[in-house]
Amino acid sequence: MVSQLTTNGEGLRLFFTDDIYLVNEPDSTLKEESQTYLKEEVPSLAQPSVVSEPAVSLIKEQPEFKFLGNNNRNILILVNDEQNDVSDEKGRELLRKIVKSINLSASDFALLNYAKYKGASYEQLKARFSSVIVFAFGVSAEQLGLKKHPENMVITEGGVKLIFSSALQKLDEDTNGKKVLWGSLKQLGL
Repeated sequence: MVSQLTTNGEGLRLFFTDDIYLVNEPDSTLKEESQTYLKEEVPSLAQPSVVSEPAVSLIKEQPEFKFLGNNNRNILILVNDEQNDVSDEKGRELLRKIVKSINLSASDFALLNYAKYKGASYEQLKARFSSVIVFAFGVSAEQLGLKKHPENMVITEGGVKLIFSSALQKLDEDTNGKKVLWGSLKQLGL
């Protein structure tokens, strides 16, 4: 029989989604009882410290994301702008039009400026926002640790629908890109 014990960080991330706190207590009777249980009941399992150490290190890696919106429908909108919180005026206006055209309100989505969290992976974002749809404006699939995907097309990655597009400022000037994006947005059926 194959052992079901894992120390793989990606695997543990699926099970340990809540915060874990380590408390040093002087009472050692609980520790002795748990060791006795492990020795008597389940001899093939390793000591609990083997499993808990990777889980604690994963929690430390998760950044504290600051975003706009309430994320009620688990839709993540990523923008990438070094100078502005969201984008310049033209970019913000385009984003308003896109959001309005697919009948979303600020309570439906989370809007995150990826420029402030460079290096955050798709898995970290997915774990934090529980996204079912991700719109990425100016954030490439490679930046998120995914394989390359075509722009303005709906793709599915692990049950999540993603659309990667150019930065809002560039997209505002790209008529053909906006048409392709609009076709993809209609496919989502929002």
